[in-house]
Amino acid sequence: MEITHYAGVKFTSAGKAYYFGTDISDLKIGEKVVAESIRGLQVGEIASLPVEIVSYNSSLELKPIIRRATPDDILLYEENIKRAKDAMRIAMEEINKLGLDMRPIDAEYALDGTKLTITYVSDDRVDFRELLKVLAYKFHCRIELRQVGSRDKARMVGGIGLCGLPLCCSTFLTNMEGISINRAKNQMLSLNIPKLSGHCGKLICCLLYEDDAYTEMKKDFPRIGELYADGDTVFKITGMNLLSRTVKLECDADIRFVSLADLKNYRQVKR
Repeated sequence: MEITHYAGVKFTSAGKAYYFGTDISDLKIGEKVVAESIRGLQVGEIASLPVEIVSYNSSLELKPIIRRATPDDILLYEENIKRAKDAMRIAMEEINKLGLDMRPIDAEYALDGTKLTITYVSDDRVDFRELLKVLAYKFHCRIELRQVGSRDKARMVGGIGLCGLPLCCSTFLTNMEGISINRAKNQMLSLNIPKLSGHCGKLICCLLYEDDAYTEMKKDFPRIGELYADGDTVFKITGMNLLSRTVKLECDADIRFVSLADLKNYRQVKR
């Protein structure tokens, strides 16, 4: 096959799109295809329209899209989903028998049934050599045990977030960056870690969404701790509300909430 184009392909509704090479230039978004991935032949769907290969500038090798998925491919794909559920049950039984500290969360067969990938989470490294032998004997195919972190687990399992909507990572978010507590501090949120944590136990990804906007808005504000005087009374800035564009001034029992526009009527005091 001569690769003339490349297109994005997703293998699950919540998965990240990966580029594959193809000689089919008229693929449509959502169209089912059979592609050769690192897990073997898989049925996926087109996530981005084909683009001429001359514009591909990545150093990563392009695996091929083999063909448009046929009705037989779809039938086999659906049958593999049922087989994978049985594989999950059996894998869990064998893990419990061997007393391994690992929790399988997903199983997936390659389209041709020659490979079974079992995804699991664990707090530590696991010696699963004996488990591999048992599973290979039971399923008569190549077995891959793939460990993932808590964020990937949340993406695969899904759920409802604090906002009442489905988790971002299981719907549209494909690039999960590490989130630091500095994001919460920048947005002046109460540092209550349980309330700021998602299903994965990590800080919620949505702390990223408005962080740049808060950084930009804070450029208009004075710093916490700066001094401003109204006549002979010197106030310290102890808080601010970026959305209402007000600052909190304190001098002993005298507490004022002043807009940025009105703050210009105060005299800044240099330390």
